Amino acid sequence: MTIRYDGKVAIVTGAGQGLGRSHAIELAKRGAKVVINDLGGAKDGTGGSSDAARAVVAEIEALGGEAIANGANVAKYDEVEAMVKQAVDKWGRVDILVNNAGILRDKSFTKGTLDDFKLVVDVHLMGTVNCTKACWDIMREQNYGRVVVTTSSSGLYGNFGQTNYGSAKMGVIGLMNTLVQEGAKHDIRVNALAPTAGTRMTEGLIPEKAFDLLTPETVTPAVLYLVGEDAPNKTILCAGAGAYAVAKIVETDGAWLSPQEQTPEGIAAHWAAITATEGEKVPQAGFEQTIKFTAKAAKGLGVSLD
Repeated sequence: MTIRYDGKVAIVTGAGQGLGRSHAIELAKRGAKVVINDLGGAKDGTGGSSDAARAVVAEIEALGGEAIANGANVAKYDEVEAMVKQAVDKWGRVDILVNNAGILRDKSFTKGTLDDFKLVVDVHLMGTVNCTKACWDIMREQNYGRVVVTTSSSGLYGNFGQTNYGSAKMGVIGLMNTLVQEGAKHDIRVNALAPTAGTRMTEGLIPEKAFDLLTPETVTPAVLYLVGEDAPNKTILCAGAGAYAVAKIVETDGAWLSPQEQTPEGIAAHWAAITATEGEKVPQAGFEQTIKFTAKAAKGLGVSLD
């Protein structure tokens, strides 16, 4: 079955080039009306121009699609609100939000400034919060929404020189995990993309031959899947060079220690049992950990929780 977005309105942030441009064009090709958001700054977030966004609009219109350009800075909520209003005023709804905008200020933690750290978090994390917040009630009222947050292997696993970027990229996973629960009854599904692509954000960081394989166009199918009507929920979909995988946060089954063993020495003595992978699970909500731990304690103490 072909996945299409006829009658759907999409907002793609950072869509002037790279991944965002690819996402926006392919959404439009499949019937979506698209807001091309791009501040038009350099990859470190400085400067600004609407030329890139307007060029993508022209590309989409040449293909017979509908799109409008918007230069909102995702880190500024009033500008984001105005962008969402522009979409609703023109097309009456917002169905899809792809949070893609980002900047880099790579430096080791010892050399990086707090101002740079805050700026990166503002754009990646708060920018995602701002855009999602501005669309959230609209999606609730229409009982439909598809939101993609963009995470990164730098957040999931770490990357030298990217404490700021990695912190923000892991932050959007925490945002997703709770939005999934709050949006469920309104058919709002929230997923995360972890892309690896050869864009200006990664130029010079990876070998040229690998760079050539990591085209934005090989990542975009993952986004198209995550914003479809039959999309999954609370999924971290990794994509790059035409390969796709799912990342998961798992918790070991763990071990309960007797009161006498509830010491750092006791933890050290039982470390193998605590870290054993047998029986590990992917929790669907935070309270599951509480239930598991109290059940283990009750069993160990021989008491009933009823």
